[in-house]
Amino acid sequence: MQIANNSVVSIQYTLKNSEGTIIDHSSEGQPLNYLHGHRNIIPGLESALLDKSVGDALDVSVEPENAYGTVNPALIQEVPKEHFQGVETLEVGMRFQASTEQGPVPVVVTKVADDVVTVDGNHPLAGQTLNFSVKVEEVREATAEELEHGHIHTEQSGGCCGGGDVENSEGGSCGCS
Repeated sequence: MQIANNSVVSIQYTLKNSEGTIIDHSSEGQPLNYLHGHRNIIPGLESALLDKSVGDALDVSVEPENAYGTVNPALIQEVPKEHFQGVETLEVGMRFQASTEQGPVPVVVTKVADDVVTVDGNHPLAGQTLNFSVKVEEVREATAEELEHGHIHTEQSGGCCGGGDVENSEGGSCGCS
């Protein structure tokens, strides 16, 4: 069976940045499983996997526009230190949820000055070209329930989305347990 929209795909992968440093990888015996065509993985990788079959191995370079996007300067802001009430020591690398008009946004502290803290709301991989080495391990048709929910359900994970009853992208529960 070839990978197509609405198929469940299992892949082993290694992800490297442009310098060749490994950023992420699947563990042996624990492939990444996803529902193809439902935006469960970055668009550039999903496009490259279309029409592949079990046993196919490929190297894919994904530009930022088809991964986590380019760096958006508007998501980098200086915030008065007084907005971090209750935090004794602020350090570069600390993560917070910022309240915005569009809802909560995860941010990371990138600079701490005397009375100003610089935070960045961009995805950590924004602006980076991502290099994947991928091997297709399994392809199967999705169940009606998986298609309805927009993600896979696996027996071994104990539920959907990696287990348990979790929130979906609309903020509601996926209804799995």
